[in-house]
Amino acid sequence: MVDAGQLVNVSLDLKVPGVGGIQGTWEPDETEVKAAWELYVELVTRAPLGTFSLGEGSAREAMTSMHSLFETGRGILKVSGPSVARPKGKERLSLGYLTVSMLNLVLRPFLTKWHPRLVVWERQGTGMGEYDWPDRREFLQSLSQVRVQLGLYASLFAEVAEVPELAGDWNVLDSSS
Repeated sequence: MVDAGQLVNVSLDLKVPGVGGIQGTWEPDETEVKAAWELYVELVTRAPLGTFSLGEGSAREAMTSMHSLFETGRGILKVSGPSVARPKGKERLSLGYLTVSMLNLVLRPFLTKWHPRLVVWERQGTGMGEYDWPDRREFLQSLSQVRVQLGLYASLFAEVAEVPELAGDWNVLDSSS
């Protein structure tokens, strides 16, 4: 763990779809290191970061978990206080900036597109299960792309927290699907 007052330099080069990249060196303080650990644990223990196939896994559970991750990320920022949003290092990055970019540029577009579509399917009352959802394959492909992005953030947060990565392959769609 980081000693009080000691800064850890973290270089990053995140590619965010539709936006480009976030690049630079970040010097997280002790509060950011603790919050990064909390975010890391939340990311690597979520259902959407597990392996899915067309015949396994629940889109509803994945959606609920993603929404919960959004709420949890916001909560971690609130509890950590404004210091985590204050830019540090010459590129003026912060945990707050990186977390908000993860929430607004990765999670929000996914939830905005897929939540209403899944709700419509669920409310049709066809008696067919979600494995029969005509959009399931496209949903899983989109989930796979989001998973890769979240994996990059998880890797960054693990580096900041100075812990080995507890999860690995971020390709969500099982090749047998």
